[in-house]
Amino acid sequence: MTQRNYEDPNYKKWRKEVYKRDGFKCRWPNCKARRGLNAHHIKTWAHYPGLRFDPNNGITLCRRHHKQIQGMEDAYEAIFLKILAHDRLQ
Repeated sequence: MTQRNYEDPNYKKWRKEVYKRDGFKCRWPNCKARRGLNAHHIKTWAHYPGLRFDPNNGITLCRRHHKQIQGMEDAYEAIFLKILAHDRLQ
């Protein structure tokens, strides 16, 4: 696995694009937190290197919800993809 470099310009650009698309708020259902945000990779960083910098593979979560899903990312993948697909239909 490649170590994530949070200072990588590509990573910074990806994160900014995800935040902007999501209106700089947590996308967890019924959570509108605007502080302590994390850009979460929907399909994991480790297993999908080709999607690491694709904004469509990211969703904004507050620190609380990001921590809540740690270790269970696969279980939430479909939910997050559904949230983003719903946005594209709007």
